[in-house]
Amino acid sequence: MILKYDVIKKLFCFFLLYGICILNAQSNRLFWDGRDWNRVSKTVDYNIENTIRVKKAYLDGILDGRLYGYLKTWAVDKEIADKVFNETVDYLNTRELIKSIDNFYKDPINGYIPVASAVIIANMYAERIPLALIDEYTNFTRQWINNLILDLDTLNYSKLLEDKFLKHQRKKINQSE
Repeated sequence: MILKYDVIKKLFCFFLLYGICILNAQSNRLFWDGRDWNRVSKTVDYNIENTIRVKKAYLDGILDGRLYGYLKTWAVDKEIADKVFNETVDYLNTRELIKSIDNFYKDPINGYIPVASAVIIANMYAERIPLALIDEYTNFTRQWINNLILDLDTLNYSKLLEDKFLKHQRKKINQSE
């Protein structure tokens, strides 16, 4: 009887722990988006100076990564680099950009748009590009991120891992020959 009670107790603890893990699990997250952007203030205890520092650091990282991508692409093919990276992202200074992105993310429907896209949209507003083009880009971004998230949710991870393993094995075999 005591043995059964211990087994039941262990199973109960296991399922309780499993349930808590499931409830706290995060969905597939690829990019920092408006939810993360708006959460920064809370993370730094609503300190305005620290909020600006964190947001500035993130924006500097985005812009540095973009420049790195441009330079790597430009080294291979200048025309493709100029076509792919043709958006202006340095029209605003950092403080203006933070303020513009804050304003963009006040609209809850923009909350899941990646910050990198919000940077482009903020600069489009600053350059006074026609609103129809800005709306078209914003809608395109929404569709793109929605499709990307749906693809990730339906992705067969075991198949992905198997393909990666097979590719790695083929590479090993080719190197040994």
